[in-house]
Amino acid sequence: MRHAVQYLRSLVFVGQMYLAMPVIGLIYALPTLFSRRFAFRAIHDYARWVRWTAHWMVGLRSEVRGEVPVDEVLIACKHQSFFDILLLVSVVPRPRFIMKESLKRAPVLGWYAMRIGCVPVDRGKRGQAISAMVEGVASGRHEPGQLIIYPQGTRVAPGVSRPYKVGAGVLYQQFNHDCVPAATNVGVFWPRTGIYRKPGLAVVEFLPRIPAGKPIGAFMSELETAVEQASNRLMDEAGFRPGG
Repeated sequence: MRHAVQYLRSLVFVGQMYLAMPVIGLIYALPTLFSRRFAFRAIHDYARWVRWTAHWMVGLRSEVRGEVPVDEVLIACKHQSFFDILLLVSVVPRPRFIMKESLKRAPVLGWYAMRIGCVPVDRGKRGQAISAMVEGVASGRHEPGQLIIYPQGTRVAPGVSRPYKVGAGVLYQQFNHDCVPAATNVGVFWPRTGIYRKPGLAVVEFLPRIPAGKPIGAFMSELETAVEQASNRLMDEAGFRPGG
């Protein structure tokens, strides 16, 4: 019975979450045409709305730990579900994402993503994707911000192992910025697919910076170790047990 009630609450929450997207998008559409400042305001408001409604509708509290980067840096984050994107967007002042090419065509989301300077890449063509990533980021360097990349390239469920892709290392080396690793446990409560949302405390944690200038191999090794260890700690804190 309790599971059924939570599922119903989750269904209502997910419905209003997707309804809020075009509503907030429409409110900010006209001013966003004239200034990207309003595009950032729109996505901040949406992310904070979802965090707030997740708390009181399904009992999913959320927390961002660590020092939020506000300068021009690369953020390399563990990606488990849509919720870790929202937690990042709710606190980072000028976020831009390396995103799937297909998301450009998503209603509302795609338009706002391009307005804030996200970089679409075709993940199916690895060599071309890395070149496009570098070229796309370089073309927007005149607008400082926080470039967010998911180094595993996709959402990864808790307890699942996937390799880290070299794209994060290429960007780190090419643009000579510090990298802020970020860990999360959100997939324990908000899965990659499906409706059901579990109550609890979802966390994104910013970790100590990796200074610019390291060789790609050393950088990738340090990044993977930091993110995986911290994510495992957060998932363990949330009560997740692999295979349980």
